[in-house]
Amino acid sequence: MKAKETAVILIEFQNEFCKEGGILHDGVKDEISRQGTITNAVKLAEGAREKGAMVIHTPFVFNEKYFKDHEMIGIVKAVADGNAFREGTWGVEIIDELKPKEGDQVVTGKCTLCGFNNTDLEKIVKEANIKNVVIGGFLTNFCVESTSRTAYDKGYSVTVIKDATAANSSEEQNYVEEKILPLLGQTLSVDQFLDQLEA
Repeated sequence: MKAKETAVILIEFQNEFCKEGGILHDGVKDEISRQGTITNAVKLAEGAREKGAMVIHTPFVFNEKYFKDHEMIGIVKAVADGNAFREGTWGVEIIDELKPKEGDQVVTGKCTLCGFNNTDLEKIVKEANIKNVVIGGFLTNFCVESTSRTAYDKGYSVTVIKDATAANSSEEQNYVEEKILPLLGQTLSVDQFLDQLEA
């Protein structure tokens, strides 16, 4: 996998999920700990940058205007009802460990599960001539899976970094890792991925 053709997409490494006091933290903190999600995501981003791959941050920011025109149900409604990911709040900020660095890209517009929906992600990867999409983040069985499916459908080579993701439980994590993601591409550890990545 050539680094110049590869984008690492980091989904929702925000205080809401990753830090004590975040509205959604209690639901994922055990899995973050078990997986080493944040430590591995930092290693992923740093290793990708060193070899010349693009790093793209994909934060969720609740969009009142979007949901005036689109009926809100299910998990996104639960996020809204819980007042999470509100623009201008501490919870919506990308965590300190993964603040964007020079050369990184930050996607705007993400307010649903898929990183491509209603965002500039596809424009970013097309302009950079990206062929390989590498994904880490939250939740494995929602935004990571949804973004992976769309990337697959758009013809990108998909890799999910399993130890840089987290779900609400090991059962959910394992199901997606074992039953869904292998049908869309590779499911690797951060070390396995960095070994494959060619500078």
